[in-house]
Amino acid sequence: MTIELVSLVVTAFGAAATVLGGVAGMLGLFMRRLDLRFERIDARFEKVDEQLAELRRDVTANTVAIARLEGPPPRLMLGTSR
Repeated sequence: MTIELVSLVVTAFGAAATVLGGVAGMLGLFMRRLDLRFERIDARFEKVDEQLAELRRDVTANTVAIARLEGPPPRLMLGTSR
């Protein structure tokens, strides 16, 4: 092998390593930014879940209160004499 061929191979590997290193760095930055964004979105969903749970408790409490106001269902037969 000639020195020119060896230098060409070394240069090609160096260029490939530089490009792949840059791509890996960009992907790392992209992943960190996505993780940060998803953490914020998860926090918002947790807030919404808490609000829905509170709303569910309020609706259940109102349903129970309305049921107490209405009282038991009327009986069709008040008494039977046999």
